[in-house]
Amino acid sequence: MTHKSILDTESIGRLLFKLAVPAFFGMLVMALYNIVDTIFIGRYVGSLGIAGLSIVFPFQMLAQGFGMMAGIGGASLVSRSLGARNIGKAEHAMGNAILLGSVFGIAMSIIILFNMDFWLGMAGATESILPYARDYMEVVIAFAILMTLVMAFHSVVVAEGNAKMPMISMICGAILNIILDAVFIIPLKMGIRGAAIATMISNGASLVCFLCYFFYGKSTLRLKLKIFRPDFKIIRQIVVIGVSGLAMTLSNSFSAIFLNNLLVIHGGDMAVSTFGLINRAMVFIFMPCMVIGQGMQPIIGFNYGARQYDRVFRALKISLSWATGIATAGFLIFYFFPGRIMSIFTTDQDLIAQTIYASKRMFLGIYLLGFISVSSIVFQALGKAVQSFIASVARPALLLIPVLYILSSIWHMDGIWYTFPLTDALTALVILLLLLPLIRDLQRRRDSEAKNTGSMATAVVEAEQSPIQP
Repeated sequence: MTHKSILDTESIGRLLFKLAVPAFFGMLVMALYNIVDTIFIGRYVGSLGIAGLSIVFPFQMLAQGFGMMAGIGGASLVSRSLGARNIGKAEHAMGNAILLGSVFGIAMSIIILFNMDFWLGMAGATESILPYARDYMEVVIAFAILMTLVMAFHSVVVAEGNAKMPMISMICGAILNIILDAVFIIPLKMGIRGAAIATMISNGASLVCFLCYFFYGKSTLRLKLKIFRPDFKIIRQIVVIGVSGLAMTLSNSFSAIFLNNLLVIHGGDMAVSTFGLINRAMVFIFMPCMVIGQGMQPIIGFNYGARQYDRVFRALKISLSWATGIATAGFLIFYFFPGRIMSIFTTDQDLIAQTIYASKRMFLGIYLLGFISVSSIVFQALGKAVQSFIASVARPALLLIPVLYILSSIWHMDGIWYTFPLTDALTALVILLLLLPLIRDLQRRRDSEAKNTGSMATAVVEAEQSPIQP
């Protein structure tokens, strides 16, 4: 059975499971790049090392965001082109997405490396944190192209309906990352720079796996020189659709920089380390919700292109229910047992105590994350650029920054922690208002398609029953 017939005919629940479970493990392994670094640095470098990671993290997000823009825009075109049975257009979309990811990765390295201390200072690095942040940043940003390409390939392969390959690629990279972290940090005593080198080598290994898949695997799409020829019509569509992913990452990066500066003002280096741990722990909730949305994306995109609107609705309903259930379970675990989670990363009891206090306030609205994550990807999958853009920037830019500024001015550190549940609630409301008109439009399309199909069936029956005229 080809990926086409699976996306066309497989039951939605089974199909979503097939796509989401491998994607979950792939994304889990991708998250391990940062989590493993945090564990080794927290235990062998100390809290200032964790703070250094937190300072650099917005720039890592930015690199991934450029890859996400290329990947999301390319994936949307790929899945809809496959649904319309246009393989050539799907391949050309993939080639231009990879080309964009490469250009953005190289440009980011050039811009940031030549004035690195300026960018780190802007991100909130104090004199005590700066040496750690610089050591990590030099390596990570020099090889930013690896992060952008891995993200772009990941989205395109999932859009084919193949979630196993990204999982294999990410697992290979993560295992290598763990081994190299242990070697570089413990016996070689390379500290935070060793963690950065391990992460970039691991990203390179994941990229090699993707390349092998296209050159020697069973991909429907093929990497050929001609698909990398710039087509500005395709590039424009990729950018228009994918800019929501970039806007979300840019907004997240900017809000993280803004937050780091407020943390330094109101709580010092320890507050930066506290948020760094919580931010990495939050990945365990955010990631499963995101991969459900990523598993849903090719199903919705393909069936929307094939005008099978019933299957679009079915995929949306199942994805929302699964993601909401996971987010709720994550809320219960992190609210009632935060200490056990945080102790994975560090043995510093003062740091653990502060993260417990903060997480019980930050996670009060985290159960809404499932709805927010899945609904945002729906707009991308259907090529709804305006709604996708608004949904992507609503939380990190339009809501989080102003609420953060107001509450921190009134309640200082408590205001920072309570910003997150309030922002989650407001974001869910904004996305709901965007989603309802889209659902009504899909209902109209479904009813119109059903009416046309019924009319055609009636005409066929009448033609068969009519007598043959001499």
